[in-house]
Amino acid sequence: MGPQIRWRKMMKTFVFVTLLMLGFSGQPVDTQSADEAAMRESVKQMETGWNTSGALFAKPFAEDADYVVINGNYIKGHAAIEAGHQRIFDTIYKDTTLSLTVKQIRFLRPDVAVVHVSGQRVGPTKDVVNDAIITIVMTKQKDGWLIAAFQNTAVAPRG
Repeated sequence: MGPQIRWRKMMKTFVFVTLLMLGFSGQPVDTQSADEAAMRESVKQMETGWNTSGALFAKPFAEDADYVVINGNYIKGHAAIEAGHQRIFDTIYKDTTLSLTVKQIRFLRPDVAVVHVSGQRVGPTKDVVNDAIITIVMTKQKDGWLIAAFQNTAVAPRG
């Protein structure tokens, strides 16, 4: 067997092994980037919704989503999340604003991810600021990435 034939055979083997490894390594990078962008858009949707309406806030939540409120209360389902948020937007959190920043996205599987978000709610007088860390579990459904579970935890002031 001549050097060119060995070289071609070696290259075919290399390409085959590379393709095989890519097939078993999870999502292709471009798909993962698109998925991360969609998840970031869902977080942005919540931020926009907080500053607009309960319906917009709840839009990225799955119909059967689990939601743990910052005070430890538990809400089940998209409709309850929407109604509960509209109620607080009309009362205790009227004229507050929310800023959300995605800190980390970690894929547990190609269709399941944990998203950590820092949040800051500013009161209507701008002198009351509340910080939170939010843990979100998102699942990829036929209509996009939806929030399956949401845990909101207050960050205690330091010092």
